Amino acid sequence: MQHSISFRSFALICACLTLLSFSSEARGQEAGTQSTEAPKPMPNPQKEASQPAQQPPKKVEQQSAQEAEELQKEQRKAQKEEQHERAEEQLKTQEHQRVLGIIPAFNALNTPNGVPLTPRQKFRLAFKTSTDPFTFAFAAVDAGVNQLQNDYSGYGQGMAGYSKRFAASYVDTFNGTMLGNALLPVLLHQDPRYYRKGTGSTKSRILYAIMSTVRCKGDNGQWQPSYSNLMGNFAAGAISNLYYPSGDRGVGLTVQRALIVSAEGAIGAAFYEFWPDIARKYSHRRSKPKN
Repeated sequence: MQHSISFRSFALICACLTLLSFSSEARGQEAGTQSTEAPKPMPNPQKEASQPAQQPPKKVEQQSAQEAEELQKEQRKAQKEEQHERAEEQLKTQEHQRVLGIIPAFNALNTPNGVPLTPRQKFRLAFKTSTDPFTFAFAAVDAGVNQLQNDYSGYGQGMAGYSKRFAASYVDTFNGTMLGNALLPVLLHQDPRYYRKGTGSTKSRILYAIMSTVRCKGDNGQWQPSYSNLMGNFAAGAISNLYYPSGDRGVGLTVQRALIVSAEGAIGAAFYEFWPDIARKYSHRRSKPKN
């Protein structure tokens, strides 16, 4: 009995040792497998944030088109600013021009390539002409002549009649200038200024001046019919029916007044055309030493 118990104990011990050896080998194999596998990198939020996200091709094309459009807008804005500055330089020269030293020639341009005016510049130029002292003086003389001839007899005589004639003459000029040289040129994109020819025969230059009543340059630099001037003259004539005596109103008189104003414009253009030549010739004679 003692031998059998010892044998059983020995067998149990051997069995336990065998199980322990198998379990240790299994744990060693698992540790080896884990050591051979490459460790996975830990995510780095800062690194991922620093890398720009790849945009799809369509989004990149839209962004490029927007940038090109913004660049074009900036270029157009720069061109308009440069054009405005050049126009201001021309206006400063024009605003000192006078025929015989007293008649304003603010609308005359001595260069064939004028810079287009902005709407504000057109109104400023027209208003300066309309409020010049010579304009008031011309209206005063015109009213005196009309009173001597008893034109617009409905106004009567005396100081009251003269005042009405003066007001009518000045308002005619003011309306024609503001409509034909400012409002309509802005709406129709036309240049209200007279472009002096300066060269050629006397006959060709006179014809050129007369044609200026029906022809002008557009803001695009091309010659075109002067709708602004013609429509402005007729519009001013139509408005005058509001304040002229009842006996001096009507379609016929409106057309007559518009044609008279257009003829006066042609005469004024001829003065603009030839006055610089006359002034140079006169100044040359004065500067010539006497024998």
